[in-house]
Amino acid sequence: MRVCVIGTGYVGLVTGVCLAHIGHDVICVDNNEEKVKLMKQGQSPIYEPGLSELMLSCMKHKKLNFTTDLGAGVNHGEILFIAVGTPALPTGESDTRYVEAVARGIGNYLNGGYKVIVNKSTVPIGSGDWVRMIVLEGFKEKHTATVGEGFTMTENSMPEFDVVSNPEFLREGTAVYDTFNPDRIVLGSSNEKAIALMKELYQPLVDRTFSDHPDLPPVPIVVTDLSSAEMIKYAANAFLATKISFINEVANICDRVGADVTQVAKGIGLDSRIGPKFLQAGIGWGGSCFPKDVSALIHTAHDYGYETELLNAAVNVNKRQKSIVIEKLQQELKILKGKVIGLLGLTFKPDTDDMRDAPALNIIQELNRLGAKVKAYDPIVSQTGLSHGLSGVVIESSTEMLADGCDALVLVTDWQEFLKLDLEKISKLMKNHLIIDGRNFLDKTAIEKTGFHYVGIGKS
Repeated sequence: MRVCVIGTGYVGLVTGVCLAHIGHDVICVDNNEEKVKLMKQGQSPIYEPGLSELMLSCMKHKKLNFTTDLGAGVNHGEILFIAVGTPALPTGESDTRYVEAVARGIGNYLNGGYKVIVNKSTVPIGSGDWVRMIVLEGFKEKHTATVGEGFTMTENSMPEFDVVSNPEFLREGTAVYDTFNPDRIVLGSSNEKAIALMKELYQPLVDRTFSDHPDLPPVPIVVTDLSSAEMIKYAANAFLATKISFINEVANICDRVGADVTQVAKGIGLDSRIGPKFLQAGIGWGGSCFPKDVSALIHTAHDYGYETELLNAAVNVNKRQKSIVIEKLQQELKILKGKVIGLLGLTFKPDTDDMRDAPALNIIQELNRLGAKVKAYDPIVSQTGLSHGLSGVVIESSTEMLADGCDALVLVTDWQEFLKLDLEKISKLMKNHLIIDGRNFLDKTAIEKTGFHYVGIGKS
């Protein structure tokens, strides 16, 4: 099938590349000329395991192209994905300016032939009908400019298209795997023709043709109305964020009563009603999805006169959790002014270069306020130069350079690399032998054998 993906961030680029890999003819559109030039050379603008290799393969087989020409993309695609960003505004609501611009642009270029316009961006509930309105406005504006003020849309001149909500559930760091191994595919539309085309598009994924688990049953397709599909995305992320906040609250109680939250999480996670995922206590959630989506859902509820007490609590627990590392450093080192603190990891999670709302940023800011010198090492940020723009922190190029002169090391991001720290070498470089494990990721026994004092989250 002919596909156009508009926007080449995490969602758009992964979607475009993976659809090309399963056999579709894909054009990805972005208005950033430098970014498009880079992608045309086979270079991914984001770090995502496996993505660059797939990009090159799809381009080699002429299944994937990149352009800044929205008109060319609209004319090419029978299915048009809107995959631009919807960042949070200071009020908590989603900034939909980019979605509006794309929808209006699509309307400008509609020129006969049925199209399915897919909201892949995470958009406020009710945006499906709103996007349809904006597309029609764009179509009318273009034809008014061409024909004159006398142009009116009739049933015969009306462009043929339908809007479908198809929320993504990709995790940064495993986005390619998640695309080929989805838990479900959600399609929101009341139009049977549009749903049929979307099912055809995703059939190779439904059949698990490209899955790591081909013996599993077909991937479930959930067909709903537009608003329910949009709500599914928000509800899923809000639930997962709440689950993390819950286990962090339990961890803080464990700290006070002498229990071990990792054992508690294992015990409750074996309950099939609860499950083990997202029960890893630590320094809270960040990234581009959870904070934005939870805030957007809270804002939507407020618009309709409902107070989201549970979601508000989840957000408040998470804000407090980001300072738990500071509290533990103060308990161990007392005064932090003049101390040197080394951060192991900067990104909000491993296997990504994403620094959006990363807990590390809060930790750096607070340590600076308290007069500490902050150093950091991250496998990706240190190598790609993404440290540009990070203030109040010295970026080191190795764990040994990070440890040199430090009073404490704090594990912020659970990169696999940090399981192989040369603790004996590091211990000789540090002033004090203290490790704060902000993700309960490291081997406490191994660390303490080398003379370090280990402090976890919710672990005695």
